[in-house]
Amino acid sequence: MSTFHGLEMAKRALFTQQSALYTTGHNISNANTEGYSRQRVNFETLPAYPNGARNRPQIPGQLGQGVQAGSVERIRDSFLDLQYRAENSKSGYWETMSNSLYRMESLLNEPSESGLSNTMDKFWQSLQDLSVNPENTGARSVVVQRGQAVADTFNYLTSNLENMQSDLRKQVDVTIKDANSIIRQIDQINNQIKETEPHGYLANDLYDDRDRLIDELSGIVNIKVHRKESAESSPDNAAGLTQIELVDDSGKSLPNGPVYLVDPTSDTGSTFQQFSLAEADEVNEIKLGNDLVQGLPTGSLKSLIDAHGYDGSDPNAVSYKNVLEDIQTLATEFTTAFNDVQKGGFDLNGVAGTDFFVKDADGNIIVAQEIMDDPALVAASAVANETGNGQNASKLANVFNDKIGGPLGVDASVKSFYEGVIGSLGVAAQEANRMSANTGALKSQVQEQRMSVSSVSLDEEMTNMVKFQHAYNAAARSMTAMDEILDRIINNLGIVGR
Repeated sequence: MSTFHGLEMAKRALFTQQSALYTTGHNISNANTEGYSRQRVNFETLPAYPNGARNRPQIPGQLGQGVQAGSVERIRDSFLDLQYRAENSKSGYWETMSNSLYRMESLLNEPSESGLSNTMDKFWQSLQDLSVNPENTGARSVVVQRGQAVADTFNYLTSNLENMQSDLRKQVDVTIKDANSIIRQIDQINNQIKETEPHGYLANDLYDDRDRLIDELSGIVNIKVHRKESAESSPDNAAGLTQIELVDDSGKSLPNGPVYLVDPTSDTGSTFQQFSLAEADEVNEIKLGNDLVQGLPTGSLKSLIDAHGYDGSDPNAVSYKNVLEDIQTLATEFTTAFNDVQKGGFDLNGVAGTDFFVKDADGNIIVAQEIMDDPALVAASAVANETGNGQNASKLANVFNDKIGGPLGVDASVKSFYEGVIGSLGVAAQEANRMSANTGALKSQVQEQRMSVSSVSLDEEMTNMVKFQHAYNAAARSMTAMDEILDRIINNLGIVGR
């Protein structure tokens, strides 16, 4: 064994500890980088010299050749990734639904002094007052003004529900674009990894970028990630390519068979597919490529579509479409019933009443202009030419509580129907808030477990830095010792007797 063997072994130790220090510095630099997974150098013991064999009887033992830096790999737990993505899909659905219903609750604002219920109560009270004092001009003016307040509230609710539904439509478009962008980026990273791994390299930073994108995609739709080998020559610990499958809420393949968003093994030439709405102008079914998605899985995209409402959705579900239709139906049935009673009575001049509520050119409900100009036209009397008769005003007040039937339901009145709408919304919002909190807590718990494995701990990295620094110094001291041995051999041996 040559004395220079010691120098070579010390050099390898220096290089190996140096690479470990570089990796530690890389971890520290990325301590706050989103999606970064800490890395470590795998130290490998070099094979002993010479190789043990039966034809080497003169070698009683083997000498080690030191250490070398093997691969630099990420610290990642694939099981925690699977758990996180499943919880992220559920959390994405319920958090989005909770936010959507919260906006609707804030608009309807019940119970409050500015809500539709309170406005109708005030209108009802003004009609009761009119029934007692049918000849009072002030009481008639109050009825007209409060009737207009009811009409304005219906118009306000309808207009704002339509605007909010339109906003959700835009959010659906944006979410689809985000999902498609993420799918394209994942496919591009797959292609980059395919060019890197066959040469024996680990594309750690590309793996991190891809995992971060997959996490984002899992919040939009429920997915399952399959690992595919990039090449036979790839390292054993390489992450490989990802095949991303769209799965149902339970994590199983969709009813009509596996559907892949990204498929690096595809034989069709296209390795990814894009989402789109089946009808460009309508929120309805979702297409992936050219095919309809049968049973869109949980996630923020499904939540937005459910909250928006669409043709064929559950008619009993709370959505902007259903609530908007309920408010419009309530307005139509109430004004129709009110006008029928109004036309059955007589005004202060003894003339049969005319429609109290009408629609303007924009389709908004208003109190008829002639009644606004002359409150005497309110048909408070049930008998012609009896100005002191207020029986029809009582009937007008009873419109709120009488069973109207028709679209409102067999036993429903205006008041009970609206209470049912508000009650259903309250229950749905409460459920969404509860599920949002539960799924959010589960996601946070898994995320914390995942971070405990993959994230950078500055305390741990500083400890490693000290450890590798001391190892580097020891290797340098070993090289110095080898240098002194060589100096003794070269410069101080063979001078005896000179």
